[in-house]
Amino acid sequence: MRRIVTWSAPLVLVVVATTGCATKDWVNDKLGKRQAEMDDRLARVDGAVKEVGDATRTAQGRADAAYGRSDEVNTRLTRLWNGRSKRNVVETLEVQFGFDRSDLSDGAQTALLGVVKELKTNADLTVDLEGYTDPTGTRDYNVGLSQRRVESVRRYLIENGADLARINSIGMGPLVAASAEHAKLRRVTVRLMVNPTD
Repeated sequence: MRRIVTWSAPLVLVVVATTGCATKDWVNDKLGKRQAEMDDRLARVDGAVKEVGDATRTAQGRADAAYGRSDEVNTRLTRLWNGRSKRNVVETLEVQFGFDRSDLSDGAQTALLGVVKELKTNADLTVDLEGYTDPTGTRDYNVGLSQRRVESVRRYLIENGADLARINSIGMGPLVAASAEHAKLRRVTVRLMVNPTD
């Protein structure tokens, strides 16, 4: 039995050595295939990254162009918005009222007919109406009275052919002055306005 054991030991070594080489080649083969797969995947990932980079640069270029266009539009809109209330005064008229009164006198009506004629002649004109009172009485009452005076003028202009959309009106309330000048404070200031031409 000793011989068999002695003889089998080298055989086992040869088998193990042969199997070890086969395993090493097999492992190297598998690693080579894995490496090739990994290289292929990395190449595809690099290609995808390049495509994403190209797409990103294209999108960035488009975004920059769109931003430039929107900036131009924003500049134009800002200029228009800031200039919306820049109007030039063409003519100013003071419509006077009696103490605690909001009805129009004959002279006021005649003067307002001239305003209506101007509005009909020139479509670029608008009218601003500002109503005032003297300081006699409470502030709330005077604000209401100034608004009634403005409404009286506005109604007269519309009844005689002026376009409602071209009339801007506000009752400002009381003004303060020496009592001798109170009659001058009881008024509606009528301003014919025109937008400046650029």
